[in-house]
Amino acid sequence: MAGAVRLLGALAAVLLLLTSCTAETCTEPVIVPSYYTTNDAVISSETVFIVEISLTCTNGAQNVALYADVGGKQFPVTRGQDVGRYQVSWSTEHKNARSGTYEVKFFDEESYSLLRKAQRNNEDLTSIKPLFTVNVDHRGAWNGPWVATEVLAGVIGLLVYYTAFCAKSNIQA
Repeated sequence: MAGAVRLLGALAAVLLLLTSCTAETCTEPVIVPSYYTTNDAVISSETVFIVEISLTCTNGAQNVALYADVGGKQFPVTRGQDVGRYQVSWSTEHKNARSGTYEVKFFDEESYSLLRKAQRNNEDLTSIKPLFTVNVDHRGAWNGPWVATEVLAGVIGLLVYYTAFCAKSNIQA
């Protein structure tokens, strides 16, 4: 029994050590953002948003855990293979992807924890400041021409046929 208690105590100490080492806090972040949004609804089933950032912290933190919030929905931010590179992506139906500017708020573990707690308790979320934000300009997705090309080709074909038929009738008369 005493051995099991010591084992559980050692396991708890190792887990505490691992959780305290997993992420660092970033002070005064400097970011270089880039983003992509779907611009052609004809060839895709949903509008996709991808935001990539290059993050540099003045304290030299390189292992920063980030979370993103877009319009009240949270998404995990993945770390790239290169140090300081992060990416977040999400998708939505074309009809729900309005054109305009989307504000993507990035949170570190501490501020994300405060955000989730405030959401659970139905508290004011505006008091929780993100680590930084990125504005994504989405111009909307093109849904194709108003008239399908095969319909347009059919109408032109009928007009050519009608013109030729009328010309033939005038020649015979």
